[in-house]
This record gives sequence, C-alpha cells and structure tokens, in this order.
Amino acid sequence: MNVLTKPEVIGSIEEMRSRLTDARSRNVSERVERGEAGLGRPRIVLVPTMGALHAGHLTLVRRARSLGDIVVVSIFVNPLQFGVGEDLGSYPRTLEADVAALAVEGVPFVFAPTNQVMYPDGAASTRVSAGSVGSLLEGAARPGHFDGMLTVVAKLFNIVGPDVAVFGQKDAQQVFLIERMLADLDFRTRIEVVPIVREDGGLALSSRNRALEPAQRAAARALSAGLEAAASVAGQGAEATLQAAHAWIDAQPLVKLDYLVVVDPLTFLPVGALHHGPARMLVAALVGHTRLIDNVALNLP
Repeated sequence: MNVLTKPEVIGSIEEMRSRLTDARSRNVSERVERGEAGLGRPRIVLVPTMGALHAGHLTLVRRARSLGDIVVVSIFVNPLQFGVGEDLGSYPRTLEADVAALAVEGVPFVFAPTNQVMYPDGAASTRVSAGSVGSLLEGAARPGHFDGMLTVVAKLFNIVGPDVAVFGQKDAQQVFLIERMLADLDFRTRIEVVPIVREDGGLALSSRNRALEPAQRAAARALSAGLEAAASVAGQGAEATLQAAHAWIDAQPLVKLDYLVVVDPLTFLPVGALHHGPARMLVAALVGHTRLIDNVALNLP
C-alpha cells in the first residue's frame, strides 16, 4: 500500500473534537458530490493503543478502515493502568515510527495526548470500577489495572465519540470488561474484536515481545503451543485441556506461570470440571522480566 498522506497528530481534546466535526462534514459533502447522499451519518472508528505498534495493531487498523468512514488511532501510555514496580517508565514509546506506519495504512487522525491533557489535575479522582471480575486473573496480578484501563477507555470514547472501537482478542479479559462497561453505562459505541495475530511459531504479537532475548522468545512459544494442545483435546473436557496445556508450559524452565485457567465467556469466572459449551482458556506468565498473556476459545462437550 502506498503512503497516502501523513496522519494529523492531534494532542488536544478540543482540537480532536473539532477536526472530527470537520471531517464528518467533509465526508457528507464528498458523498453528495458523488451522488451518494442518504447513506447515513459518517461512521467514526477508533483503535485505542499505547503505541509501539506492531503487525497486530495494524491488523486492527485495517479492520477499522473496513468498518467506517473516519479512522482515529489513539496513542497514549496510560499511567492509571500501571501498578507500582511495573514497566511504565520503560514501556516503549515510538511515536514517530508509529505515525509512519499509520500513514502507510491511510489513517487520517492520530490522537496522541500527554498525561497533562488526559489528567490535568493529576491522577483522575473519578474512575470506572471494573468490579469483582476486575480483581481476578490479570487484575489479581496487577491491582487497579482494569479500573485504570476502563477509565481511559471511557475518556477516549467521550473525546472521540466513535461508532465502533476495535480491540484485539489477545486481551480477552479487557475485552470482556469493556463490553460489560458499555452495556452497564449505556455507551453507544459498539466493540469489534479481532482475532489474535501471531508470530511465526505461534507467539501472540505484543509490544513487550521486543524485550525477549532469543532463548526467551523460543521458550515463550510454549504458551501458544500449550493452548493449541488444549484446544485439540477440548472434546475430553476442561481437566484434559488443562493437563495438555501444562504439559507444554511446565516443561519450559524459562517460563514462570502465573495462571492457567478455563473460564466461562459469559461471566469470566473459572468453570467446573463438568462445564459444557463455549469456554476460553487464559494463560499468563513471566518470561524473564516480560509478562505475556494469551488465550484460546474452547468448546467443551
């Protein structure tokens, strides 16, 4: 794909809203000129990211372009979702490279606010609570993470006003909590979830993968291999899937398992041995100092 034009990088909330109002008006005018009036209000699609974009992010962007008329990619490393001792300071920030990649994808707008713009009074005193599910799994390992994530997502939705927002399936618990927030708080935005994009060898793409040394990267492939093994024996029930995944993951000394669990996608709570129907296996582990997550859908008999 050829570079169409460099995206507008916008840092202020007021300018972002103004540019989207102008873009919608321009889109309507262009439709009229082409004789396409009556197609409805131009649709805005948002892809929220923390930057350090990789092929997985760009897959989300391509999906966004197919879903609407005006695409906005937000790039903001949200401090509210990092806990004490986490990698906020070292999280990769590659705005110039990110904008160049988005230019190739034909993205017109990049919303890249500073902390001061998003939280002018410091840490937001009003936050969205993720509830009890937000304290499980990733929430247990990263207390407050999901409250911070939901808070910034709610802010981004109020700033951009998207008709659709695109997220990746890799962050399955995040997707569940966002969908629940939208239902509970009556947001008009619809969520589109894109399947996990993987490296050769199966490792789920993540901005954190760049921190892996070669031996660690090879060991980390046990996560996706374990999930694949679990899916292959799903017909034998939940316990069999867990045993199959453990056989791969536990064999890797460089992988320190945090959790491996099968949950009900409707509640995100762990299933019992007799559960039947749709389920999802989730895994999180430390490989060196890098925390990785992955998941796979299961259909248990």
